[in-house]
Amino acid sequence: MKTILLIEDNDLIRESTAEILELAGYAVLTAENGKVGVEQARATRPDLVICDIMMPVLDGYGVLQIFSQDAQLSGIPFIFLTAKTERTDMRKGMELGADDYLTKPFDESELLSAITGRLNRFSHLKADYDLQREGLHEFLEDARAVGKLESLSTDRKVHTVRKKQDIYREGDDPTRLYFVKSGRVKTVKTTAAGKELITGIYAPGEFFGYMALLEHTRHNDSAVAVDDSELVYIPKDDFTQLVLRNPQVGQQFIRLLAGRVSEREQQLVGMAYNSIRRRVADTLLRLHEQHAADASPFQLSRDDMAALVGTAPESLIRTLSEFRQDGLIELTGKDIRVLQPDKLRRANW
Repeated sequence: MKTILLIEDNDLIRESTAEILELAGYAVLTAENGKVGVEQARATRPDLVICDIMMPVLDGYGVLQIFSQDAQLSGIPFIFLTAKTERTDMRKGMELGADDYLTKPFDESELLSAITGRLNRFSHLKADYDLQREGLHEFLEDARAVGKLESLSTDRKVHTVRKKQDIYREGDDPTRLYFVKSGRVKTVKTTAAGKELITGIYAPGEFFGYMALLEHTRHNDSAVAVDDSELVYIPKDDFTQLVLRNPQVGQQFIRLLAGRVSEREQQLVGMAYNSIRRRVADTLLRLHEQHAADASPFQLSRDDMAALVGTAPESLIRTLSEFRQDGLIELTGKDIRVLQPDKLRRANW
């Protein structure tokens, strides 16, 4: 059941409107002024707010301004009620972020139609987005509408980076989130002894560079293009809006990122406890899945793959040769093709 907060100082209008809403199947919270309304919303977050403009203590404009600046309340659909019809009042409300406007007196059908329209628009994001196609653009457009994130950057220019080009270096301040549109990017951690460990390989449809943004720290690894690549930059301010401004948008956005977090944890656990053969098999499977859409072989230098596995290049090359002899993979020059992914996945090395 959707919960509606009704803020109205006129007792008769408040009681009659609340009765209409309850008969329509909504749970209704009521408040006689803006201050009480804000307190009600903070105690029980409503799905939608209907708010009079001209009220004592705190008027409707003040209520909406508080909502827009409060991370807990920001993004809730907001409908103004007013007895005034001047265009300047309507413009001011819309500029502050109101979603709709009802002029008193209104009839029951007008009220319920406005509520249904707002709730349908703000009801949900898609369960999933195909980030390997145009899913990023679609998600950002939905986030803008659902979360009222009008200030999200509209310029989503694709930036080209050349093979082996640095994208950011360990110790840099984070300024943006990165999305891979084409090509591949590796993230590299350098040990105190100067040895490089690859912490991730990011393919089309994947994000990287977000841990420093989430933790408010400098980058603890470097990012380098493995191939000629195309990246989309999401500025730090946009990232913050997507995570914090609207709970539904934030949850969906974190889900888009979370797969890589769990994969990184599995990689680190595997490097600590698994055999070299198991680690190589798991790495081959991850790279194979990144290219599963077009069933193409993949390329990764033996040094890079060894750094990703966490072993010496000689040990990697020997293990790849054994897998080839067993008919599990095909090696053609620099190309690698996984022939039997199920057997690689099930094998207890």
